Amino acid sequence: MFTHDIMKMSAEKIRIAGVDLAWGDRRPDGVCVLGVGPRGARVLTLGLAQGDEELLALLEPHLASPQAFIALDAPVVCRNLHGARPVDRLMHVHFGRFKAGSHPCNLLRCRRPARVAAQLLKRGFTPGTTGPRTVAEVYPHPAMVRLFGLNERIAYKRGRVDARRREFRRLQAHLRACLDAHFPALEVNTELSRLLGLPWTKDVEDQTDAFFCALIGYWHHLHRGKKSEILGDLASGFVLIPRP
Repeated sequence: MFTHDIMKMSAEKIRIAGVDLAWGDRRPDGVCVLGVGPRGARVLTLGLAQGDEELLALLEPHLASPQAFIALDAPVVCRNLHGARPVDRLMHVHFGRFKAGSHPCNLLRCRRPARVAAQLLKRGFTPGTTGPRTVAEVYPHPAMVRLFGLNERIAYKRGRVDARRREFRRLQAHLRACLDAHFPALEVNTELSRLLGLPWTKDVEDQTDAFFCALIGYWHHLHRGKKSEILGDLASGFVLIPRP
């Protein structure tokens, strides 16, 4: 269900994974891994993984390197059994007017994300935004609002299929412009170029979201955290957001 394009980069610095995690077990996860070196970055893996075992098996060979960062579109830290985390409420304060607030997260609602996060911690990843092996929660909608300069989120997630397709084409156009403006050193190889031109399907959406999650991690790495904002805290939950 996924493809591999392993590249040996001279003096590769870090591998950055973006994961659009399905909160249940029925849908696959979107996965994208970037290899980042002193001369730029390139997509190494782009595809789908079904279930915890396949996801971790796909990530394992890439993230075995000493320097690795995972940008996960799902809660990394969530300790409340009911209701919402403080960071979920903060997201609405900052991004509600853009229709880009987050869903409430709790352990009853987010059982699979908590399970996957625990497996990543067992593999030596630490929740946060600094360190050699780190996993951070990201959320594409507010990141798109900032990196694309939007007045409102792109509504490609719900609604009639024709409307979703139209909004998804908008997303792809913004993504291509964003790569030119903010990520000129990221190589747009054949696989990525094809993804950014495919018509909407749920599988294409999930892979595109995973790629954008990886871009959030790459942005954080490129600017050494100086153009990132962290909402929330490590104790109750946090989200990493680009700050152009």
